[in-house]
Amino acid sequence: MTDPAIDAPHIDAEALRERALTTLTTARTRTTLLTSCVEDPDLTAQHSPLMSPLVWDLAHIGNQEELWLLRAVAGRDAMRPEIDGLYDAFEHPRSERPSLPLLPPAEARAYAAEVRGRVMDLLESADFHGTRLTQAGFAFGMIAQHEQQHDETMLITHQLRKGPQALTAPDPEPVPLFTGPAEVLVPGGPFTMGTSTEPWALDNERPAHRREVASFHIDTTPVTNGAYQAFIEDGGYDNERWWTAEGWAHVRKHSLYAPLFWRRDGKQWLRRRFGVTEVVPPDEPVVHVCWYEADAYARWAGRRLPTEAEWEKAARHDPATGRSTRYPWGDADPAPEHANLGQRHLRPAPAGSYPAGESPLGVRQLIGDVWEWTASDFLPYPGFQAFPYKEYSEVFFGPEYKVLRGGSFAVDQVACRGTFRNWDYPIRRQIFSGFRTARSAGDV
Repeated sequence: MTDPAIDAPHIDAEALRERALTTLTTARTRTTLLTSCVEDPDLTAQHSPLMSPLVWDLAHIGNQEELWLLRAVAGRDAMRPEIDGLYDAFEHPRSERPSLPLLPPAEARAYAAEVRGRVMDLLESADFHGTRLTQAGFAFGMIAQHEQQHDETMLITHQLRKGPQALTAPDPEPVPLFTGPAEVLVPGGPFTMGTSTEPWALDNERPAHRREVASFHIDTTPVTNGAYQAFIEDGGYDNERWWTAEGWAHVRKHSLYAPLFWRRDGKQWLRRRFGVTEVVPPDEPVVHVCWYEADAYARWAGRRLPTEAEWEKAARHDPATGRSTRYPWGDADPAPEHANLGQRHLRPAPAGSYPAGESPLGVRQLIGDVWEWTASDFLPYPGFQAFPYKEYSEVFFGPEYKVLRGGSFAVDQVACRGTFRNWDYPIRRQIFSGFRTARSAGDV
């Protein structure tokens, strides 16, 4: 599929080269921190059957970079063809990966570093025209996004890891308790969903298309821990009426009673966060809830989860111009005042933070802090075409997966924008997932 932005004749090669260099370097700096802050036994151990050993992620990052940049783009021979199968995410489920003959930590680091060195040489003379893969530096952007996605995955593994604290980061700036309106009205009408002009957008974000959305109200901020505690205290986990049949069966089977990592201590709730036990802060967005929990809370509150189209309209539609912007605040890349991204903090910021990042309608924290569950299944857009491989998106389309939007504190800006789509099973709680609720305009 031809993309008009990528086919633009006037490509600033030096600007693209600098962007690719910056995003690749930023990703590798984070990868290095996540894999150097613990000893080798923690790198090779599997801290949860839901996650790979950290050392697998490290070598997988290098292998994908070699596969797409050195082989597919540069046409070079495989450096270590014997390891391709070990690091093919579709060949071995995560639960089996510890039993594979994986590269040990020192060898995995050396392999990833050698690949990166060759990629840096390639980048110096890269042609940003030519094939669809190379136009506008797409392949470099795809690999930077891939590494940052695994950096988020590795941070999830760190959260699941038992033992003392290994990662630290400053907390977000404190803000006054948010006293603005609880919800915002998003007027009905058409808007442009998806993109055909974002050079590094992935296949499931494409193509741009018109979508009609009826008027609805959406929460100004994500649902907070304090609000979610009210659901718990009201017996939300014990009342079948709030749950779908599948959700209720899941709650009963696994004895769920609160978000993952929470436990009650007398009259207060505590949580474990990256090796530290702390009192649950009431004004932070709730995190580590599955889709079933988010949906049940919304029903209890007399509301519902927003659809994916509603979420994107709230995040991108500017009613003054009728345009869909790249981000809620406009087209500019995220800056620290806009959103909590990039693992610079290891927790969500308090609800109501980042007024500079709000949408034209006044909705806050749509980007960063927590991935937000939507009501929608993960499905292709009209005119979707898989690129550059079906296994990125196409094999996941269907009702088994629910869409999450907006990114979290753990994701970098290169892998987060107003059109970016994430997806997971509705039972997943180890991810940095929260939500906000909505209601149709005619509902009371």
